[in-house]
Amino acid sequence: MGGKMESVKMKSVKRNTLANQAIDQIIDLLMSEQLKAGDKLPSEMELMDILRISRPVLREALGSLETLGVIHRKTKEGTFFSEKVGSEPFRLMLALSVGNIDTIIETRLSNELGLVGLAAERISEMELKKLKENIDQMEAVDGDYLDIDREFHRIIAFSASNSITEGMIDPILNMYDKTMENIPLKKRNKEKTVQQHKAIYHALEKRDPIEAYASMYRHLDHARNRVIRPLEKEELNMNKGVR
Repeated sequence: MGGKMESVKMKSVKRNTLANQAIDQIIDLLMSEQLKAGDKLPSEMELMDILRISRPVLREALGSLETLGVIHRKTKEGTFFSEKVGSEPFRLMLALSVGNIDTIIETRLSNELGLVGLAAERISEMELKKLKENIDQMEAVDGDYLDIDREFHRIIAFSASNSITEGMIDPILNMYDKTMENIPLKKRNKEKTVQQHKAIYHALEKRDPIEAYASMYRHLDHARNRVIRPLEKEELNMNKGVR
């Protein structure tokens, strides 16, 4: 470990915004490929010496990185870079868009259209079986089906086998579900959703990325129109009432 730390190159930080600069320097260990995901960071004493900062400043920087899911600490073992991208950074960013329905739905649209194309190339037989079971479950349920709907999209997202998009999908779906919770169940169309899920499933089963893309677009565009237009109309009517 000592020999490895001798080869680590980092710049000392200036007095202003010390914690932020320390964060930048620690992240640069990944960017410069001196360390990789899952690797152990230098000890606190080593980092303090390399960066020329105090323990409180270093702990502030490490605390911020831990909150973002970039690092994690193991008792008696030390601090490690996370193995893959987590959902926390995306959850925090999306929190800034609460209430902006257009932005949330457009983010989901751009994310999932790319994912379903990759899924058509990579989805396994086991994942296809899970999708089929999910559709059967949605058809049979009597009541709210948001959780089942969400799981359908998660299966597709994870079948794309991309660690970055895996970290993004849950915060996006969470934010979308919060919007859908405001739509009464009687105003949703489960039969239409099941029909569109089946179209996506069959495209994936055929390993056809173009058909999968088109089917997913039709599904999410239908959802966008079902959510945005009624809410915009409702808001417009409320504004007229205020006047």
